Amino acid sequence: MNKITMLLSALLLTGSVVCAKTLVTVNGKPITQEEVDQELMQATQGRFNQVPADRQAAFRQQVLQQLIGKELIYDDAKKSGIINSAEYKSEYKKLEQRMKKELAIQVWQKKLLDGIKISTKELKDYYNKNKEEFNEKESVHARHILVKTKEEAEKIIAQLKHLSGEKLKEKFIELAKKYSTGPSGSKGGDLGYFSKGQMVPAFNDKVFSMKKGEVTTKPVKTQFGYHVIYVEDKKPSMTRSFDEVKAFIEQRLKMEKFKAVMKKKMDELQKKASIK
Repeated sequence: MNKITMLLSALLLTGSVVCAKTLVTVNGKPITQEEVDQELMQATQGRFNQVPADRQAAFRQQVLQQLIGKELIYDDAKKSGIINSAEYKSEYKKLEQRMKKELAIQVWQKKLLDGIKISTKELKDYYNKNKEEFNEKESVHARHILVKTKEEAEKIIAQLKHLSGEKLKEKFIELAKKYSTGPSGSKGGDLGYFSKGQMVPAFNDKVFSMKKGEVTTKPVKTQFGYHVIYVEDKKPSMTRSFDEVKAFIEQRLKMEKFKAVMKKKMDELQKKASIK
């Protein structure tokens, strides 16, 4: 994603936020969901949705902590008189000039983008010609308990084998938090949704052979240790409908048209300009 695309993606994200939900306040200053979303967009170059589901919550929390840290430092800078110093005022003036130019460029670009329209026919044509792009593989939502020995895993399975339904899930989460040595242990062993091929072979083969609400009756051995697996949910392979992906297609086609419109506009401006 180039700089212009990343910039416009951030603008589109900002424009889609109806209200700013306050997540936390730092010395009276609110930090909103909108601010966190903007930071996530910039940090992932507009690809936050491609971050694995089991890592998204931790990533959001990390960004929130960074924003809290910035507020704490800024608050201390004000108290220590930094913003009244000659050095600060000099750098601020330079920054202000740069920001005025950047803001004007952003608004100019957004106005150009907003003027681009995509017809329903164009959207449907793209969908029909690129359906494979919207195929989703079979996926499972699983939890696991990772331990060092087979004996440990068997003892855990023994505590689970007579349970079912919500009682099984609750007990599994409890045991994962208590015994699992894996990084997901603190989250009840939650691995989120994943499709075939994302896990090591032995784990992958077993989990995709299981049914929803089922726990392994025998430990699954991998290079990491012994796993006890619980399948929380399963989703079959499917093709997302046109209505589900319509907004995504529209944004993609708008950006493609924008590049062409942008190039034409820049060529016109350069012809009129005096560049020596």
